[in-house]
Amino acid sequence: MLEIVQRFAEKGYQIEPEALEMIRSYSGAREELVGQILSNIDGSIVVIRAGHISDILSPCEGLVRHACNSEASYGVVAPSGAGEGLDVAGLHGSKAGDFHSLSGKEPCRPGFEVNSDITGNSTCVGEYEDFVRYFRDRYSKIREILSRRLNVRPIESLGKSMAGREVSLIGMVMDVRTTAKGHRVLELEDPTGMVVAIIQKDSELFEQSSYIVPDEVLGVTAVSDGNGRVFVKTLLWPDMPNQCKSLEAGTGFTVLTSDLHVGSKYFMEDAWERFVAWINGDVEDPSGLASQVKYIVIAGDLVDGIGIYPGQEGDLAIKDIYEQYEAAAQCLNSIRKDVEMVLSPGNHDIVRQAEPQPALPMSVQKFFSGSMHFVGDPAWVTLEGASVLVYHGRSIDDLVMRVPGMSYNEPEKAMVEMLRKRHLSPIYGGRVSIAPEHQDHCVIHEPPNILHCGHVHTVGIARYKGVVAINSGTWQSQTEFQKKMNIQPTPAAVPIVDMATMKVKKLLFA
Repeated sequence: MLEIVQRFAEKGYQIEPEALEMIRSYSGAREELVGQILSNIDGSIVVIRAGHISDILSPCEGLVRHACNSEASYGVVAPSGAGEGLDVAGLHGSKAGDFHSLSGKEPCRPGFEVNSDITGNSTCVGEYEDFVRYFRDRYSKIREILSRRLNVRPIESLGKSMAGREVSLIGMVMDVRTTAKGHRVLELEDPTGMVVAIIQKDSELFEQSSYIVPDEVLGVTAVSDGNGRVFVKTLLWPDMPNQCKSLEAGTGFTVLTSDLHVGSKYFMEDAWERFVAWINGDVEDPSGLASQVKYIVIAGDLVDGIGIYPGQEGDLAIKDIYEQYEAAAQCLNSIRKDVEMVLSPGNHDIVRQAEPQPALPMSVQKFFSGSMHFVGDPAWVTLEGASVLVYHGRSIDDLVMRVPGMSYNEPEKAMVEMLRKRHLSPIYGGRVSIAPEHQDHCVIHEPPNILHCGHVHTVGIARYKGVVAINSGTWQSQTEFQKKMNIQPTPAAVPIVDMATMKVKKLLFA
């Protein structure tokens, strides 16, 4: 059993003795069972308990019958009678998403697919090697993108002698600063070494260089002085290609929204009810749009949470986190059942704060009915043939602070920067906590058709090189904190996308 404990430890989990005993007593293939546990366990927990394992198997299988009377914090809850005729052994060959059938939820339509998220795949322990692997993965992925653009001459290693030559380099920005004389200095690093790159103040590149942030990966062409410095002639971001792949012909409409903040006394319940009445066809709709909505995608902050910021208790109408999710579930469960919903978490939700974030735990998923798909943050999903990248958008805070021209009133500009840098959260060590996973899940490895963010409570829409960037606003009115920060939210404004043409409309329910 020591090997099993070690395997869980390598993935960042501890396991309680009762859970270990359940695995030891299991009559089937233990290795397959361990694999299923690791695939389906919520990434935000630390200790694997007996309840987690019993829920992954069957709540009424003889092996785990003793666990049926204990309260499980996570795991799939089977509906009444689900244990009858259930082939538990048959589950071992299933994918993680297939376990949703035990919850009694409707199967998703053929036009929907989850392509990638962190849920059940976390590798982070927090050791030194994790950080090394994380940054190397970021560098290698973006270097590959840049290599296709720097194809005029060979790309040099930074550890190689470059004396007196013109060179092409790709490096991660360790530091960016301005000297006393006004020149911009970059410290660039790759796995072989480091170089100091100088952009002179009278250079045409100087204004462009103000958009450079720490930890992003850049390409440059430069001339070396032979003393460990290069003078930059051109700057190259990984960016989106000028021509994106053609869009498959989809049908219907998708509603993009976020930041409900249910539980806050500022939650706009009346506006939400008007939205539900519209989408359910309970009010006159001359446009006929409501009946054509197939999907709703929510980019985080479903509830207001507990203890998110100092003094939050005074802003809460519901002070219990699980009661907040029950109320949120009532809001969503009232929407007609043929609309499929994709729910991604945010920094106010009951998941780890560090990004990437896993999907909401089963302890709150159980409150929701209908066609709900719980994904992590960020997550790649396919809707009607369109690639949709869903990200809550916390890095907008860092980009607004570091990049000129960025503001909370125009979040789409920060989203365009994400696309140019091919990374959702390029600055490491800012306001956003980032878990050092072995893979950097925030690299935008291919152009999405839609980039959907939230977080800043302001609607913003832009098109950039074939990508529709949409920040979807909020359902929370202006808070006292936002008044102090002079943040003007645009609540109850709902972007809706035509999946055949990618055209966007904005509907108002305030």
